[in-house]
Amino acid sequence: MKIALIQTNPTIGDFQGNLATIRAWIDRAKEAGCHLAIFPELALSGYPPQDLLERPTFIDRQQQAFQELQQEVRDIDLLCGLITRNTAALGKSLYNSAVLMSASQTSLVHKRLLPTYDVFDEARYFEPGTSSAVLQWQGLRLGVSICEDIFNDAALHGSSLASGSKYDEAPRLLYQANPIQDLLQNAAQRPDFLINIAASPFQVGKPEAKLDFFSTLCRRNGLPLLYVNQVGGQDSLLFDGQSLIIGPDGKLLARAAAFHEDMLLFDTASYRDQAPLAITPDDPAAMVFDALVMGSKDYLRKCGFRSAVLGLSGGIDSALTAAIAATALGPENVLGVALPSPYTSQESIDDARQVADNLGIEFRIIPINTVFEAQLAALAPLFAGRLPDTTEQNIQARIRGNLLMALANKFGHLLLSTGNKSEMAVGYCTLYGDMSGGLSVIADVPKTMVYQVCHLINREREIIPARTISKAPTAELAPNQRDQDDLPAYNILDPILSAYLEENRSVRDIIALGFDEAVVRDVVRRVTINEHKRKQAAIGLKVTSKAFGYGRRYPTCQRFREDT
Repeated sequence: MKIALIQTNPTIGDFQGNLATIRAWIDRAKEAGCHLAIFPELALSGYPPQDLLERPTFIDRQQQAFQELQQEVRDIDLLCGLITRNTAALGKSLYNSAVLMSASQTSLVHKRLLPTYDVFDEARYFEPGTSSAVLQWQGLRLGVSICEDIFNDAALHGSSLASGSKYDEAPRLLYQANPIQDLLQNAAQRPDFLINIAASPFQVGKPEAKLDFFSTLCRRNGLPLLYVNQVGGQDSLLFDGQSLIIGPDGKLLARAAAFHEDMLLFDTASYRDQAPLAITPDDPAAMVFDALVMGSKDYLRKCGFRSAVLGLSGGIDSALTAAIAATALGPENVLGVALPSPYTSQESIDDARQVADNLGIEFRIIPINTVFEAQLAALAPLFAGRLPDTTEQNIQARIRGNLLMALANKFGHLLLSTGNKSEMAVGYCTLYGDMSGGLSVIADVPKTMVYQVCHLINREREIIPARTISKAPTAELAPNQRDQDDLPAYNILDPILSAYLEENRSVRDIIALGFDEAVVRDVVRRVTINEHKRKQAAIGLKVTSKAFGYGRRYPTCQRFREDT
């Protein structure tokens, strides 16, 4: 029997669009001679629907689409992620389910382990399933599970995938139940292979961790695994796809494309004779670039935008954002604007023009000198007797944000903000200024990773001007200003931020790693006092284990100070 593993890119709530995508892939699976087509978790609705699940009409529309999908069960059977209703008197009203459809039967499996950490909040909406079931299909036994259900394995206790944390001195399992082991308890009903349908978001290093986890699981149980993962951007979440077929010896037999819809074929009769794939390590910079391209393209497309505008300062962050936008949208759909102030060097203007030329995007210059002078003149009576400070710097940034938003409004562009994670973490950014925008493309990319990705982009030819990469970072909001006048060097700042934000290490732990105590305490202080800025920032695309978004929930008003 031939089985198709199909990773799709749904749009949440676009039931007819998602159904059309599924139908197109079903046709391709039929052409390939497949008898079963497997789709990801919540493939009809898209994942995660969040509070749309509280709208009765949303569930009704999905049910209508499901009824239409059932009509596709001709010459091929389907296994698909689905929202189903809980008809019991107690518990949440919905299940996160997998449905196996054939001409003769329909079988359901409900997700048992509902994650509530980081970006996940499934227990808010779904009732957990109570048991695992092996489904019968064409004389084969299918051990079907949904995403999180596969990861709670005591034998893989130390895995970050099982513990829900990148750094934990005592990694722990998050749930009492182990759905996979429950599937294996009855020897007479032992599955012929495992199937996991998922909507598992991307982060740097996670694909390798998942492959290692799955390989160990398959090897220990002597069973193959068919893993089908959602692909595409959904708000800040990026789903990489990379569906997998792993043999009973733990060897990788097939892997679908990263960040694109794709289909894998599994033959139940011949997979044991299939040669394993050679595994080459992923380039983190390349994965980040591809993820951000997909995320930017999907965010604009799914929100109804076709073009973008951004400020091109001549610096590396805006250059990288422009390169991502041009790749995602096509250079003809990107406008770069230089907005020089009295402190902007001619080199910066030249570098901005050069990156625009290299990318083939439209480029315009709007000097802000006269607007800046007019605002200073208006404020002069109130500012009399006070020396210039960051107030005047922020005025420049806010003028730029205002002008860029005007262009976005007038021409229907989405404004892309260009700040990186390092700046966002310590508040080195201006509310309603450089933080203005509808999407913050590199908001989860540390500054040191920004350089790595730019070097990658220049691998074949110079796209990002060499001077842009080599010059000292500067906001150019004051004479001879440099980032390092106010911040630690980024090769020091970024490891401190990673330890504090992603690994949840204490100030004392970070100092013990060899960092200067005063620097560590100052960095953590800045992170703490700038929570209000991040709460008002545009959506940022998530590529690390802990981004500034709804997966990081810290109060703005609080007096806990770990740096004291």
